[in-house]
Amino acid sequence: MRARSDLLLSKVFPQGFVDVLRQIALFASAYYAYRFLRGVVDDGQGAAIAFQNARDLISIEQTLGIFSERNLQKWTGGWDVSTDFASLVYINAQTTIVLAAIVYLYLRHNARYYFVRNMMIVAMAIALIGYIVYPTAPPRFFFPEYGFRDTVSEFTGVGHTDVKVNALFNPYAAVPSMHCCFAIIIGGTLSTLSKHRVTRILWAAYPILMTWIVVVTGNHWILDAVLGGATAGVSFFAARWLAKTRPTAWSFTPAGVQA
Repeated sequence: MRARSDLLLSKVFPQGFVDVLRQIALFASAYYAYRFLRGVVDDGQGAAIAFQNARDLISIEQTLGIFSERNLQKWTGGWDVSTDFASLVYINAQTTIVLAAIVYLYLRHNARYYFVRNMMIVAMAIALIGYIVYPTAPPRFFFPEYGFRDTVSEFTGVGHTDVKVNALFNPYAAVPSMHCCFAIIIGGTLSTLSKHRVTRILWAAYPILMTWIVVVTGNHWILDAVLGGATAGVSFFAARWLAKTRPTAWSFTPAGVQA
């Protein structure tokens, strides 16, 4: 009976109970740093800057010939099921999906979890800098000018001006897109670890799906998604550099762990 209990505890707490608390505290600290810093652009002047930054992005996309968010949203909106699906996934992407992936990696691939954790923490730090330096209004705020829809509000029945919603999320945190960044980190990791071809393909395609989702829901510009991908790339190389300081603990494949 004691052996079974020890086995169960080793699966739930691979590195001990204290380590679980440490991981929770780390991610909680990152979240509350986000909550604290969101106030930087929560006034009228910050909002005005966010809208001007968004217009600058539109100008860049028009110059590059990639300003197609409205056309993609309009085309997708012809099939209500697709917009509802996109809205549902968008709502759950940074909560249910990310949390489930983190827990799964910690419990089932604990040796590799720390490399992924470091990637995510670095990415969140980069994002916080981006939100402060370059606050940007999302496409859904440009209904009068360009006719963008807020499909998430339509799906949930809760408007983006709702006080409770804005208390949890920064409405001007668009650059970079962390939905796309985390999709690349999680999708790439789980695709690498998947044993079956179908799941490998599905997780590899997850970042592409997320790019479509953030655009058609009116929550991000195409350049936001591109910069989200760049953030994931920088975070990967940062995690590799950090792994050199603790190769037996922070490498994606630590010594003694079979690939």
